[in-house]
Amino acid sequence: MKRYYICLLGLILVLAPALQPVIATELKWLKPVELKVMLAHKDFFLLDVHIPEQTHIPGTDAFIDFRKIRENIDRLPAAKDTKIVVYCLGGHMGRIAGFELIKLGYTDVFELKGGSLAFNRLSP
Repeated sequence: MKRYYICLLGLILVLAPALQPVIATELKWLKPVELKVMLAHKDFFLLDVHIPEQTHIPGTDAFIDFRKIRENIDRLPAAKDTKIVVYCLGGHMGRIAGFELIKLGYTDVFELKGGSLAFNRLSP
Protein backbone atom coordinates (compact mmCIF):
# COMPACT_ATOMS: atom_id res chain seq x y z
CA MET A 1 0.00 0.00 0.00
CA LYS A 2 2.86 2.38 0.84
CA ARG A 3 4.36 1.76 -2.59
CA TYR A 4 1.01 2.68 -4.20
CA TYR A 5 0.97 6.09 -2.49
CA ILE A 6 4.57 6.77 -3.44
CA CYS A 7 3.77 5.98 -7.09
CA LEU A 8 0.64 8.15 -6.94
CA LEU A 9 2.60 11.05 -5.43
CA GLY A 10 5.26 10.67 -8.14
CA LEU A 11 2.59 10.74 -10.85
CA ILE A 12 1.05 13.88 -9.38
CA LEU A 13 4.43 15.61 -9.25
CA VAL A 14 5.15 14.69 -12.87
CA LEU A 15 1.74 15.84 -14.15
CA ALA A 16 1.38 18.97 -12.00
CA PRO A 17 3.20 21.33 -14.43
CA ALA A 18 0.96 20.19 -17.27
CA LEU A 19 -2.11 21.07 -15.23
CA GLN A 20 -1.01 24.67 -14.63
CA PRO A 21 -2.76 27.36 -16.69
CA VAL A 22 -0.88 28.20 -19.86
CA ILE A 23 0.57 31.72 -19.97
CA ALA A 24 2.43 33.52 -22.72
CA THR A 25 6.18 33.14 -22.39
CA GLU A 26 7.17 34.62 -25.70
CA LEU A 27 8.35 38.17 -26.13
CA LYS A 28 7.57 39.15 -29.71
CA TRP A 29 9.70 41.48 -31.86
CA LEU A 30 8.34 44.53 -33.62
CA LYS A 31 10.29 46.23 -36.40
CA PRO A 32 10.50 50.04 -36.29
CA VAL A 33 8.65 50.36 -39.61
CA GLU A 34 5.82 48.18 -38.22
CA LEU A 35 5.52 50.47 -35.21
CA LYS A 36 5.37 53.51 -37.48
CA VAL A 37 2.42 51.97 -39.36
CA MET A 38 0.71 50.92 -36.12
CA LEU A 39 0.96 54.45 -34.70
CA ALA A 40 -1.31 55.70 -37.49
CA HIS A 41 -4.15 53.57 -36.03
CA LYS A 42 -3.02 53.25 -32.42
CA ASP A 43 -4.74 50.44 -30.54
CA PHE A 44 -1.97 49.46 -28.13
CA PHE A 45 -0.13 50.70 -25.05
CA LEU A 46 3.31 52.16 -25.84
CA LEU A 47 5.77 52.00 -22.95
CA ASP A 48 9.22 53.63 -22.72
CA VAL A 49 11.44 51.96 -20.10
CA HIS A 50 14.83 53.55 -20.82
CA ILE A 51 16.82 55.14 -18.05
CA PRO A 52 17.77 57.88 -17.88
CA GLU A 53 14.51 59.10 -19.33
CA GLN A 54 14.85 59.98 -23.00
CA THR A 55 12.83 61.84 -25.60
CA HIS A 56 9.83 59.59 -26.14
CA ILE A 57 8.49 58.23 -29.39
CA PRO A 58 5.32 60.24 -30.19
CA GLY A 59 2.29 58.37 -28.87
CA THR A 60 4.06 56.95 -25.81
CA ASP A 61 1.53 56.24 -23.06
CA ALA A 62 3.89 55.91 -20.10
CA PHE A 63 7.48 56.01 -18.97
CA ILE A 64 8.45 53.46 -16.31
CA ASP A 65 12.04 52.64 -15.33
CA PHE A 66 12.72 49.12 -16.67
CA ARG A 67 13.76 47.99 -13.17
CA LYS A 68 10.49 49.16 -11.59
CA ILE A 69 7.79 47.59 -13.77
CA ARG A 70 6.33 45.47 -10.94
CA GLU A 71 6.20 48.44 -8.55
CA ASN A 72 4.27 50.48 -11.15
CA ILE A 73 1.68 47.92 -12.23
CA ASP A 74 -1.04 50.47 -11.43
CA ARG A 75 0.24 52.57 -14.37
CA LEU A 76 -0.14 49.67 -16.80
CA PRO A 77 -3.34 48.53 -18.52
CA ALA A 78 -5.65 46.56 -16.23
CA ALA A 79 -6.57 44.09 -18.99
CA LYS A 80 -3.77 41.52 -19.27
CA ASP A 81 -4.58 40.90 -22.95
CA THR A 82 -3.85 44.52 -23.93
CA LYS A 83 -1.23 44.77 -26.66
CA ILE A 84 1.86 46.41 -25.16
CA VAL A 85 4.85 47.66 -27.14
CA VAL A 86 7.86 48.28 -24.93
CA TYR A 87 11.01 50.11 -25.96
CA CYS A 88 14.20 51.68 -24.68
CA LEU A 89 17.09 53.35 -26.47
CA GLY A 90 18.64 50.25 -28.06
CA GLY A 91 16.85 47.14 -26.87
CA HIS A 92 18.40 45.64 -23.74
CA MET A 93 16.25 47.42 -21.14
CA GLY A 94 13.15 46.88 -23.28
CA ARG A 95 13.82 43.14 -23.39
CA ILE A 96 14.14 42.94 -19.60
CA ALA A 97 10.93 44.95 -19.13
CA GLY A 98 9.10 42.84 -21.72
CA PHE A 99 9.88 39.62 -19.87
CA GLU A 100 8.79 41.23 -16.61
CA LEU A 101 5.46 42.17 -18.20
CA ILE A 102 5.02 38.55 -19.28
CA LYS A 103 5.78 37.38 -15.71
CA LEU A 104 3.04 39.76 -14.54
CA GLY A 105 0.57 37.97 -16.81
CA TYR A 106 0.47 40.20 -19.90
CA THR A 107 -0.06 38.03 -22.97
CA ASP A 108 0.51 40.34 -25.96
CA VAL A 109 3.91 41.94 -25.39
CA PHE A 110 6.20 43.27 -28.13
CA GLU A 111 9.71 44.69 -27.90
CA LEU A 112 10.69 47.34 -30.44
CA LYS A 113 13.69 45.87 -32.25
CA GLY A 114 16.58 48.33 -32.05
CA GLY A 115 14.69 50.63 -29.68
CA SER A 116 14.10 54.32 -30.22
CA LEU A 117 17.46 54.67 -32.01
CA ALA A 118 16.24 52.41 -34.83
CA PHE A 119 12.80 54.04 -34.86
CA ASN A 120 14.28 57.55 -35.11
CA ARG A 121 16.43 56.51 -38.09
CA LEU A 122 13.28 55.97 -40.17
CA SER A 123 12.69 58.67 -42.72
CA PRO A 124 9.74 60.98 -41.89
